[in-house]
Amino acid sequence: MLNQKDILATQDMIDKRHLDIRTITMGISLLDCCDPDLKTCCNKIYNKITRCAKDLVRIGEDIEKEFGIPIVNKRISVTPISIVASACEADSYVEIAKTLDAAAKTCGVNFIGGFSALVQKGCTTGDWKLIRSIPEAMAATERVCASVNVGSTKAGINMDAVAEMGRIVKKTAELTAENDGLGCAKVVVFANAVEDNPFMAGAFHGVGEPECVLNVGVSGPGVVYHALQSVKGQPFDVVAETIKKTAFQITRMGQLVGQEASRRLGVPFGIVDLSLAPTPAVGDSVARILEEMGLEVTGTHGTTAALAMLNDAVKKGGVMASNHVGGLSGAFIPVSEDEGMIAAAESGTLCLDKLEAMTCVCSVGLDMIAVPGDTSAATISAIIADEAAIGMVNSKTTAVRIIPAPGKTVGGRVEMGGLLGSAPVMPVHDKSSENFIARGGRIPAPLQSLKN
Repeated sequence: MLNQKDILATQDMIDKRHLDIRTITMGISLLDCCDPDLKTCCNKIYNKITRCAKDLVRIGEDIEKEFGIPIVNKRISVTPISIVASACEADSYVEIAKTLDAAAKTCGVNFIGGFSALVQKGCTTGDWKLIRSIPEAMAATERVCASVNVGSTKAGINMDAVAEMGRIVKKTAELTAENDGLGCAKVVVFANAVEDNPFMAGAFHGVGEPECVLNVGVSGPGVVYHALQSVKGQPFDVVAETIKKTAFQITRMGQLVGQEASRRLGVPFGIVDLSLAPTPAVGDSVARILEEMGLEVTGTHGTTAALAMLNDAVKKGGVMASNHVGGLSGAFIPVSEDEGMIAAAESGTLCLDKLEAMTCVCSVGLDMIAVPGDTSAATISAIIADEAAIGMVNSKTTAVRIIPAPGKTVGGRVEMGGLLGSAPVMPVHDKSSENFIARGGRIPAPLQSLKN
């Protein structure tokens, strides 16, 4: 039970420490929208989304006012479109992306995820159509997010899809060049993607999910940072315990909001994703938490160990607060969305190689990284392959959301605004990976995949 002290402490977190519900995301199955006729399929998709999610934003805003808890984003995720559209007699799925965008605008949500394909073991005709529709779809829409799962611990890594995604990311940047390649901020390439992730750009509604469900993503790096200021110089046992207790409070709030929204919307409550998701605001940074542990600048030696402990403590505290923890759950390290990460990258301490090492122990992976606009498609594919290998071997979700900034070089800056923030353009290695990527085929699954 919460006592008066707990309630006041939570209110202080909201008022002064950037605590919020980062998103409530409604997952909607579109499996019953399949149709050979593209126009009919689009009409079914639009009608179902606008029917199921018509009250999502209103109810979210009502809960904000009544509970005094900020809910930053209201979002929708749908069944991977490569599955839904596979029966359509169409060469491109761009019209479906436009339909998703129209439905999102009608419902008033910030983003809609699920322009997605799951190709870890191979691609169907529908998967290839969706993948090759991504650049135009991202250029033609405002709120649609795309994701492609190219690897898993069970299946290995589909290197043909990895090679294609390097080209897709490059083309997406070119088609949205007037906005610094902003379309790439809405495209993520996964290994071991999960079916109940409420965070964009990687959210989709998995085929194992209910007809409709509500998932919640909480946040609170500023709260954890503030809590650690009270244990300066103390052993890591104390630091871990402090983080656990803080994560417990944050997750409890997320569970409360999720269950209330679920009840009012009349849909099942799914999971709380207890990820620490930063923002560009000062005081809301994962990097500053790591520095509060004693690192002069994030990216220096010791950063990976600090992040590993943070991620573990957040999970331990969160699972005690909710019966249904899921999604990605841990600490996010998106460079453009974290003012501490931006500062560390600009100082030269935080580099791409160090970020890759950090992804071995945190949630997701190389997120919101800007690289020079002339970075080759093969280099982008090789970065994706490296990250997929980390996920595959370690049985964890990893991802790449990278922006080859058109016309920009190292030292430049990509401006995206809002929660997407801005990113310094970081260097990549200048030695070629062309011949490696050109091999294609599939990297076999590791030995640990044989668990049956």
